[in-house]
Amino acid sequence: MAIDWGTVSAVLTAGGTLVLAVASFASIRSADRAARSAERAIQVSLRPVLVGARPTDPEQKLIWSDGHRAHLAGSAGYAALGDDAIYLGAALRNLGPGLGVVHGWSLPRGDTPVAAAEFRPQGLDMYLAPADHGTWHAALRDPADPAFAVLAQQVKNRERINVDLLYGDHEGGQRTVTRISLLPRGEEGWLCQTVRHWNLDRPDPRRSERP
Repeated sequence: MAIDWGTVSAVLTAGGTLVLAVASFASIRSADRAARSAERAIQVSLRPVLVGARPTDPEQKLIWSDGHRAHLAGSAGYAALGDDAIYLGAALRNLGPGLGVVHGWSLPRGDTPVAAAEFRPQGLDMYLAPADHGTWHAALRDPADPAFAVLAQQVKNRERINVDLLYGDHEGGQRTVTRISLLPRGEEGWLCQTVRHWNLDRPDPRRSERP
């Protein structure tokens, strides 16, 4: 039987092309995994994680735009009624390796935070350096705001006050919501307690599917 070298050549060429395609596909997948790993490593290096400050952290000063002032020692919180404003504050610590920027805050009424667009904006950006302590503060100044009367009663009656903080890295990504509680301590003081974190730009690990 005569060998059809044309057919053999075509088959060998097709086989070589298939092997090359498989190798290229594997190489692309490997490169894609490497790129994703590198991207995740960069994100981790930029990620802030905010919690209440340590009891041993030094005292810090808070100054509001209207000149109201307060000092927070260690893991303290702050809540006070003014003539036409309610002042809130907390001593915080950034446990993450990246610079944290607080973008807004809210007074939650449920178990989950409101949408990012519904957070009250900060009057100024608040930065917390990596592995360092810092502060957050804000004020509610509109008596017509539905939250004003409720918050005023909480401060007056010295009840637990929950506050959600919206923050991210200095690139504007990795948005996170951390819920803190201001708890009455003694007759006048307040304590800042970290309650929970929500990642807005990544899947919620509490809701991930389990095998």
